[in-house]
Formats: sequence, structure tokens, C-alpha cells
Amino acid sequence: MRTSPSIAPYDDDRETYLVLDDFGGGIGLAWRETESSETSLETMIRDLLDGQYADPVRIVCFNTAEGWSRDVSDDVAEELRLRCDLEGCDVPECIRDFVERLARRKRLREQTTLPKRV
Repeated sequence: MRTSPSIAPYDDDRETYLVLDDFGGGIGLAWRETESSETSLETMIRDLLDGQYADPVRIVCFNTAEGWSRDVSDDVAEELRLRCDLEGCDVPECIRDFVERLARRKRLREQTTLPKRV
């Protein structure tokens, strides 16, 4: 039986996005503390574009009501690049490594994926 409260936000059927950030030096990696009202996809993307993260490494999404979680780093990196392209601006320096690293990883996966036989 649980004796302490859950750290997961309780909200009926709501997706929560969290960013693993690399603070570098002796500090290292940490999941960024975020108010539960500020964990939507749109808010997280806005915060990434505004430079509120030092060096994002991974982004996860979860829904405790439905009981699932997944790494959405690739999807978010692609969305960040698309938004910058649509606005006609460069990807901000604070997230450039994140976006480029995941784009390279995606290209590598596509190159190493064997064609399916018909």
C-alpha cells in the first residue's frame, strides 16, 4: 500500500511532457522541475524555442490515466525544426545540438533499415 503521495500529476486523460536537461560540468543531467499546468506539448515547445533549457537530451511524454509513457524526442525535434522553417528562422542555438543530433540519428536509422520484401 502506498504511504506517500504520487509524484505523477493526477489529471483525467492528460499528456504530460518532461525534458531531461544537461546542465554540464559537475551538475550533469536532471529532469527539469515544471509546474503541472506547464507540461503540455505547446508549452514545452515554446519553452524550448525561448531558450529555457540548457541542453535538452531527451523528452518523454506520459499519461498516468491511460498508463503509458514514451520517448518523444524525435517527434519534438522534428516539430521544432518545422516551426523554425515555417517562421523562416534558424533553430535557436540553445536547442540546435538536440535537433541536429536527433536528425542525424533519424537519417542513420533510415539508412540502416533494410527494405521490406514483398
